[in-house]
Amino acid sequence: MIELRTINEENYEQCFHLKASVENESFVDSVTYSLAEAWVFYKDTRPFAIYDDDKVIGFVSMYVGEENYQIINFLIDDAFQKKGLGTKAAKTCIQFLKHEYGAKIVSVPVELKNMVAQRFWGKLGFVFSDNVEDGYIFMRLTL
Repeated sequence: MIELRTINEENYEQCFHLKASVENESFVDSVTYSLAEAWVFYKDTRPFAIYDDDKVIGFVSMYVGEENYQIINFLIDDAFQKKGLGTKAAKTCIQFLKHEYGAKIVSVPVELKNMVAQRFWGKLGFVFSDNVEDGYIFMRLTL
């Protein structure tokens, strides 16, 4: 079963070792960078380890400030890709934002050149918006 768990002293090192190979390294921030960002912006950022049963399979960081709900960094480790776990984990993140924060719209910033991510989020119902910032296009899902 896929679930989100708080990053803590028991799982943070496992999260550091997660690796998602992508066409371009800039497409996915490292877990280390994302945790540092979450620490700095602690009021509005929620980082989680993604678990399948008791195994860490991925990482997600979500922005929850100003009623602007975003999945800002999402990765599934290479060893667990191509098994449908990413889709299940993304749906879990969406449900978390809906149930915990009452999100009616969820956004995902995706690099303009990252076609794989655009197809992934598109299959989940996200559509392109007109909002482009710093080389990222925001895809949005209305709940």
